[in-house]
Amino acid sequence: MTPADTAAILARYGQLTQTMADYPNARLIVVSKHQPPEALVPLLQAGQRDFGENRVQEAASKWPTLRARFPDLRLHLIGQLQRNKVAEAAKLFDAIHSLDRPALADALAAVGYSHPVLIQVNLAAEPQKGGVLVADLPALITHSRDRLGLKLVGLMTIPPQDEDAAPYFHQLAALARQHQLPQLSMGMSEDYPQALAAGASLIRVGSYLFSPSKPPV
Repeated sequence: MTPADTAAILARYGQLTQTMADYPNARLIVVSKHQPPEALVPLLQAGQRDFGENRVQEAASKWPTLRARFPDLRLHLIGQLQRNKVAEAAKLFDAIHSLDRPALADALAAVGYSHPVLIQVNLAAEPQKGGVLVADLPALITHSRDRLGLKLVGLMTIPPQDEDAAPYFHQLAALARQHQLPQLSMGMSEDYPQALAAGASLIRVGSYLFSPSKPPV
């Protein structure tokens, strides 16, 4: 990690936070998967507190040390969670964005997970992606929130890669309103402006910040 690399990351971070100033109800989650701690410390020093990881094992390898230095950081699990990793995830993560099935809700409740949880919705029914189907969402909400008492706060989605993301973001917002869930985790490096325009409360941006070849949105 060279000083030039750090300067480039911080410059893009500054541009992104300026954009988000127009959306005071939205928060930035920096997607830190595959990034070493030395790439994250400058962002933490600049005031960034929300970070997202895809895998429990990677998060466990780097975030406890960083949390000791920055105890007010918030770590979000944005990747799929296997039941055999639930107990470890519950100790690491301040929010989980990928609840997608009743068995996983049961496992979270069994370990007493009390932090915010979001349900991942597979809006386009893509077989290669996680997420509950729209038709099964009401039952999962009832099971997770009403029966188990999980702290269900919102919905998350990842739109199809080669389609206009905006209609999917608006669909997720409508589902959240229907079920009285206040948070929307949607929008990544390629499409976060559309997500913000559709009412995102949490955007997940990584490659825009860390990839030198990634053009500004």
